[in-house]
Amino acid sequence: MSGAQVKTVRSVFPPLPWMWLCVSVLVILLDWQTKQMASESLALYRPQEIFSWLNMTLAHNYGAAFSFLNNAGGWQRWFFVVLASGVSLILLVWLLRLPRHEWRTGLSLALIIGGAVGNLIDRIQLGYVVDFIDVFFRDWHYPAFNVADSAITVGVVLLLLDSVLQASKRKDASRREDGLQ
Repeated sequence: MSGAQVKTVRSVFPPLPWMWLCVSVLVILLDWQTKQMASESLALYRPQEIFSWLNMTLAHNYGAAFSFLNNAGGWQRWFFVVLASGVSLILLVWLLRLPRHEWRTGLSLALIIGGAVGNLIDRIQLGYVVDFIDVFFRDWHYPAFNVADSAITVGVVLLLLDSVLQASKRKDASRREDGLQ
């Protein structure tokens, strides 16, 4: 590989912040498509077994995670719309200001933004979030969730992992500096 080819490869990665927005858009589109398929092919609250530990079960969540505030009377819809909009905007600003070398943080934020916007679209259009993935073990059922929820969860886990890795790097660097002095 020539020097010019190596330089071109390096300039593409790590990605520019706007490239992470493509990840967010992909999450939003995948979330929307799977929710459409679930809404068209599943009956509300009627499980369809896929595996012994997985059902596809269409559910309408008027609340937040784990159906928190699900039966709060309707005000929660707009509360969660405002909350998700505000958090998404803050994360977007963070993403756009992120140094290029912090690609793990960029990926994490892109997943969280995509998931938050995916569920935000449901809340605005429908008044509830469409959930359909139902994982369970024996009598234990995890609350139904969707692609957006999965993206948010993976994004948060990656963000926490990245923060642990960064703290470890800083600690190692500090030890090296102390050893040099």
